[in-house]
Amino acid sequence: MRLHGKVALITGAGTGIGAATAHRFAAEGAQVFLTGRRPGPLEEVALEIEKATAVNAGASWPVVATFAADMAVTGQARAAVAACLERFGRLDVLVANAGGHGGEAVADTGDESWQEALHANLNTCFVTCREALPALIDARGGIVIVSSIAGLAAGPAVSGYVTTKHALIGLTRSIARDYGPSGVRANCLCPGWVITPMADDQMDFLVERDGITREEAYALVTKDVPLRRPATPEEIAAICLFLASDESAIMTGSVVVADGGATAVDLPTLPFT
Repeated sequence: MRLHGKVALITGAGTGIGAATAHRFAAEGAQVFLTGRRPGPLEEVALEIEKATAVNAGASWPVVATFAADMAVTGQARAAVAACLERFGRLDVLVANAGGHGGEAVADTGDESWQEALHANLNTCFVTCREALPALIDARGGIVIVSSIAGLAAGPAVSGYVTTKHALIGLTRSIARDYGPSGVRANCLCPGWVITPMADDQMDFLVERDGITREEAYALVTKDVPLRRPATPEEIAAICLFLASDESAIMTGSVVVADGGATAVDLPTLPFT
């Protein structure tokens, strides 16, 4: 029980990495507070956690709560943190996972699209961290910011996504430097391809373009990745658990890459493979 007695707030918790992280944290003894913009998926995840906890751990205390909010909006993020503190009495861990696309090249990106990318990927994380920091300082807690390998290198025609995911690494390091003396740790996780609803949507573009299955699309985008496969949400959740637990107590300001080896590949050498 690596998170026994801890309270974790997870953004983007209704699907994908966020949902898997909520399940893993609850299984490790945490009370989890789930946020996202859509109440339906949050409630589904919460019900699954309640059932699993009752069966596996026999817990008699509340283990999960949900709060539908746009965490990029100060008032809503502040209300979510307040609701978490009211329900569970403390906040030890923040997993800033929520994000979205920013999907054009620079010359094709209009003002509205640019602002949407900032809102979904950067503002959500910044505002959530800012509102959670007083409670995290009180608990001498930790933050896991989920960026992407798009924070390390650029994909085609996703300038808003790439820019904001790069910015999350800077935000992580700023928090680590400024709040480390108060006992707060902040680390950044950069996954590669992960089998999630968001990635499924991207695979479906290849499905329609190339007349292949979704599984074949995932194989295509990872054919030059050393491990030759995408990650599962559960594999990324396991790394979130490590960064949130005392096992990583000396780590802060770190950038942890979980991409099957994608960023280890020297692209100009691919013709020699």
